[in-house]
Amino acid sequence: MTTDRVRDLVSSLTLDQKVAQLTCIGRTSEAEWLRDADVPSVDAILERHPDGVGQLGRPSQKLPPDRAAAFTGELQRRLRDRSPHIGALFNEEGIHGHMATGATHYPAAIALASTWDPEFVERVYAAVATEVRARGSNYVYAPDVDLARDPRWGRVEETFGEDPHLVASLGAAAVRGLQGTSWAIPGDKVLACAKHFVAHGIPEGGRNAAPIHIGERELRTTHLIPFRAVCDAGVGAVMAAYHDIDGIPCHVNTWLLTDVLRDEWEWEGMVSSDGYGVPQVASIHGVAADERDAAVQVITAGVDTEVPEGVCFPTLAEAVRRGDVDEVTIDRAVARVLTAKERLGLLDEPTSTAVPDIGVVNCAEHRDLALEAARRSAVLVINDDVDGSPLLPIEPRRVESIAVIGPNAAGVHLGGYSDAPGFGVSVLDGITERFRGCDVRHAEGCRIHDGPAGAAQWWEDDTVLSEPGDQDARIDEAARVAAASDLVIMVIGGDEATAREAWADERRGDRDRLDLPGRQDDLLRAVAATGRPMVAVVMGGRPLDLGVVVETCAAVLAVWYPGQAGGMAIAEILAGDVDPSGRLPISVPRSVGQIPSHSGQSGTYRRRYLFTETGPRFPFGHGLSYTTFSYGAPSLDPPFVPAFGAAPLGMMTTASVDVTNTGTRRGSTVVQCYVGDRIASVVQPERRLAGFTRITLDPGQTATATIPIGSGALSLLDREMTWRIEPGEFDVWVGPHSGTDNGAILTVA
Repeated sequence: MTTDRVRDLVSSLTLDQKVAQLTCIGRTSEAEWLRDADVPSVDAILERHPDGVGQLGRPSQKLPPDRAAAFTGELQRRLRDRSPHIGALFNEEGIHGHMATGATHYPAAIALASTWDPEFVERVYAAVATEVRARGSNYVYAPDVDLARDPRWGRVEETFGEDPHLVASLGAAAVRGLQGTSWAIPGDKVLACAKHFVAHGIPEGGRNAAPIHIGERELRTTHLIPFRAVCDAGVGAVMAAYHDIDGIPCHVNTWLLTDVLRDEWEWEGMVSSDGYGVPQVASIHGVAADERDAAVQVITAGVDTEVPEGVCFPTLAEAVRRGDVDEVTIDRAVARVLTAKERLGLLDEPTSTAVPDIGVVNCAEHRDLALEAARRSAVLVINDDVDGSPLLPIEPRRVESIAVIGPNAAGVHLGGYSDAPGFGVSVLDGITERFRGCDVRHAEGCRIHDGPAGAAQWWEDDTVLSEPGDQDARIDEAARVAAASDLVIMVIGGDEATAREAWADERRGDRDRLDLPGRQDDLLRAVAATGRPMVAVVMGGRPLDLGVVVETCAAVLAVWYPGQAGGMAIAEILAGDVDPSGRLPISVPRSVGQIPSHSGQSGTYRRRYLFTETGPRFPFGHGLSYTTFSYGAPSLDPPFVPAFGAAPLGMMTTASVDVTNTGTRRGSTVVQCYVGDRIASVVQPERRLAGFTRITLDPGQTATATIPIGSGALSLLDREMTWRIEPGEFDVWVGPHSGTDNGAILTVA
């Protein structure tokens, strides 16, 4: 919605002032001329940018909260005091917490998705927004609503998983948490930027920014679904993706950025480039002759602002003067940028000189929320019997000594896009504290690499695995420690060096294998040979091949990157203080050769490989509890719905099922509803997630779970590319994961 105020302001600007609004002037952590010994120089910024500042990148990243707030506050006041009185967007990373020194770091996005709880996810991102605003910033690159359907890809950790419905639900919740629900963004909220538009999670070979090969039907019925959801939720910005689709880079794809996003969806927000995505149209994709040509193509297609610095867009003024692009095109982009600023109040005269409340940064409430997020996001994958009962939870009175072994035991693993929170609990520290009555012993076991641990390694350009022969002594030591202990907890998996964004040729983060990196399989077998019962705590940013883990460990807890309080939460879960209630937001394949392996596949994937099973090792939606649940037969109200030539919007029917806690402990489960079209005019997924709800029950308690089934779960794009609900029968399954066979039949006539 472009207001008269924005239109009048655009018409009052000079061409150079307009172009300034479309450009980010750099990141304060990287631009030397922006800094002095204490804070970035506001005078230097204003001197170098007399026409205004559209955006400035990451002003908080390397500054403590008070200095960041002082800097952003001064720059904002001085920009708005001088003509044309337009404040700046200060962009920050916030995919699972504010990426800034001292900020609260929550579990990775893939871990937050494991909660299957939109209301809780909204709470987390609301807390992120308050910390960003406390330092004076107002714009966050989150959420990531890519569908992660290739676990080789290093950016799986940034996403909410593989399924359109789950990602759409959580993505919309994140937008509400970051922005609120009103058009005018409140003072404790930020502008959100959903990324990466579109289909970034299925790159060829699993390599970041590689080409995407996908038809329009699949694109519309899967990857566009979450983006439509966040646009409907009012997201203020969308970020274009690096890759090309069928030979057209997303940054210059007019059909995506204008025809679909603007005209078809009637979305009126701001489109951002990805970092250096504009010059890459020329330097990598080779569809532009130079930087000016790239700028003209990109802004014409529908990208409104270039980040993280002005490489190409500063040439737009000259391009207008040369006749390469109409000024009307520039005005259109400027209006979208200024509308975003209007929503944030950046076109108003400052009404207050109040200092932001930096006390919210990593405050007690947010630390508690990070702990609760780590508790809710852990997924109990297996829990086999040892001596007649499940290995977990651990009863401290029955265990005198615990060996904590593995390369991930002693470090605090936050995942990518993190900084130093100033607080963090490792698994080793958490177990040592919780099991104070036990003799807790530690052995590293083996090293994955020789670089720095945790988030620091995420920033390194390359990763070199440790020499295999150097690990023999560590493995032998681990076996000795394990043999002398009653119970072994193996803290293994990947780390920030082995799964991360690969943003340049010299910056690698994707893999062509899913095995545990380094000699972790050898470590597992050596410890298993001691005969001691073993629990695996698996960390990392992507699903891994857990074959050896399952062979050697009686219990497996998948925790992804659990955030700053992860060690505390994991210890509580192992001890039984907290019931594990996370569910997998992404399938775990048996091997890299199974890719793609996700819940949205069609019946044509039924053919088996030689010598192995067809399905994933652990399916989408899977997760156990310390109690057990039984499901009654589902019912539908109504069991008949009308067919529609053009699919309607809204609820079609409701699935209900009685769920009983048949165990001895209070616990939570996620009731999941899947729909499958028996006969359709075009090939459909065998089943798709239609809805879900989380319920908590006491032992012996029964409750009825009800899940609305919307038109989207029943609709398809027919052979003429028209959305419709076709007549016929649909299977409706309601159960604990995507493989459930507890079903009813819905008739569409």
